[in-house]
Amino acid sequence: MADITKEQVLETLRTVRGPDLEHNIVELGMVSDVFISDAKVYFSITVPAERAKELEPMRLAAERVIKELPGVRGALVALTADKKAGTGAPAARPAPAQPAAHSHAHAPQQPPRAGKIGVPGIGAIIAVASGKGGVGKSTTAVNLALGLLANGLRVGILDADIYGPSMPRLLKISGRPTQIDGRIINPMQNYGLKVMSMGFLVDEETAMIWRGPMVQSALLQMLREVAWGELDVLVVDMPPGTGDAQLTMAQQVPLAGAIIVSTPQDLALIDARKGLNMFRKVEVPVLGIVENMSYFIAPDTGARYDIFGHGGARKEAERIGVPFLGEVPLTMGIRETSDAGTPLVASEPNGTVAGIYRDIASKVWAQISNTPQRAAPSIVFE
Repeated sequence: MADITKEQVLETLRTVRGPDLEHNIVELGMVSDVFISDAKVYFSITVPAERAKELEPMRLAAERVIKELPGVRGALVALTADKKAGTGAPAARPAPAQPAAHSHAHAPQQPPRAGKIGVPGIGAIIAVASGKGGVGKSTTAVNLALGLLANGLRVGILDADIYGPSMPRLLKISGRPTQIDGRIINPMQNYGLKVMSMGFLVDEETAMIWRGPMVQSALLQMLREVAWGELDVLVVDMPPGTGDAQLTMAQQVPLAGAIIVSTPQDLALIDARKGLNMFRKVEVPVLGIVENMSYFIAPDTGARYDIFGHGGARKEAERIGVPFLGEVPLTMGIRETSDAGTPLVASEPNGTVAGIYRDIASKVWAQISNTPQRAAPSIVFE
């Protein structure tokens, strides 16, 4: 049977009425780019955010008609809302640079734990998490991944933040991923990292409106239906908090451990404890705590200021008996390189801050290189 095409999908979606009940969702311009992989169809329908609940039956109808198409094995349909209505497509970003060659300190293939299977080719999976947003978790995750790479490992990064994916911007990667033999997705690449993010499948200017089961399905597919190849480490940039996405990754993904990112002040540490407790409850080892924005160095005078206090994360790590991985300062360079998509470890590899990230990476690798991988169950697309 011939492979399903985007044209067939769009023609079928013309049978689904839009909110005005007069025109179909294709005519109304509500359907996003259609992405097809392994006979599974992915697309979103743009609706006003305030009408998302009301228009759920329309989403279900679109999903149903596509699943009924001959040759389709499954469909994943999301409702999205424009963040900036009427602005059109986002400006194209530069194409990703070709990764440089690296020497590899190969990770031993870690045996699966009883009753579960591992992810083929991936030596260890680690989560970078935080109890709240705004603490620099994604910036930490990408520089940690680059630090592991700089230390000679084969590394990938999975952006698990479905609602606010940041890896395309942090790593200056644009475009859509390709497929291998129409079955699995090729990860994107830059700076030598293999990368997968929902941001490559959905336009940057849209806001995701997904329910829990859809988030779980998307996350697990991005993990297991991507051609990661042979990796020593896959870093997972978790969304902030302790919701559906975090529980899915903690309970169903073979995590070797988790890293908690916090700023020094008490309020951030309270939220960090929630993340720590979640991982402990699902028996995921906590590899340690990183204190981000630990202190500020004035670029003009070199004077140090403890804007958010200092040492709170170290004290918390000592209190609960987990490793303290390091202090990352708040600098203009980190902010500027993150915004520009040129992370410090890649753009200023010999700098002080890059050295801090590489040191954190070394401490993490020392823990996980001899730790068996927690294995995940097989995943069935429904």
